[in-house]
Amino acid sequence: MNIFKNYQLWLYIVSVFLLNGLFCQNVQAKVWANAYLNFEIPDRWKCVLEQTEWVCRSEDTKESKEAVIILTAKEADPTTDSFPKYEAHLSNPITVPLRSGGTELSKVYKKPEYIQIQAQRWLDGFHLGSEVPHYFTRYLATIKESIAVLVTFSAHKDEYAKYSSDFTKAIQSLRVIASKSLIAAGGGPGGTGMRSQNDPLFGPGQSLLPPEPGPNELPPKKKGGGLWIGLLLILLAVGAYIFIKAKKR
Repeated sequence: MNIFKNYQLWLYIVSVFLLNGLFCQNVQAKVWANAYLNFEIPDRWKCVLEQTEWVCRSEDTKESKEAVIILTAKEADPTTDSFPKYEAHLSNPITVPLRSGGTELSKVYKKPEYIQIQAQRWLDGFHLGSEVPHYFTRYLATIKESIAVLVTFSAHKDEYAKYSSDFTKAIQSLRVIASKSLIAAGGGPGGTGMRSQNDPLFGPGQSLLPPEPGPNELPPKKKGGGLWIGLLLILLAVGAYIFIKAKKR
């Protein structure tokens, strides 16, 4: 039985290391905040104010072309900013100007729906090709105390699964911290990165997104995940075999 106990200990230790290897890459995150919003972003990412938007992306050169988060805010205009108008916009294909000229329609991958995040109501939509061709974009829009906020999460369709966990954590942590006092204090375009009341909340933001990477710029498909799972299954099978043998003694 001592041999059986030693095998149990060995199996437990190796399993912990394997599971850690599977999930640790998505654990580390940091809280980032500006004048109107705070949320969690991956530790390897940073946010920079560009024009009137905050652009967040990985500091790794290759990853910075694969995914991006863009934050936009403005003083809500009663005639153009409302949940029904946002819902109508996200319910239909979006006409996207192409860098090469001409236009293209996005594909609505998920009809927009209302969700609660940190006690705040948000409209949640999902498109393909609405910002950059071949990129999925998830839209989160809300209005709080006369301030409209839009956060977009975009990633290349071949790499979206890689960033899905990071995006989910960021979305679950979204917290609007702006109030009417921000507008009263002159929180318009400039230091806070807010658009003026007359500017639209949606688009144009294509100039802030990475150009679609060429076929050689995206990293090759990683097969490591299948290998880890295979090793874990083998270890579980070995553990079951040892347990059965020990019971027969």
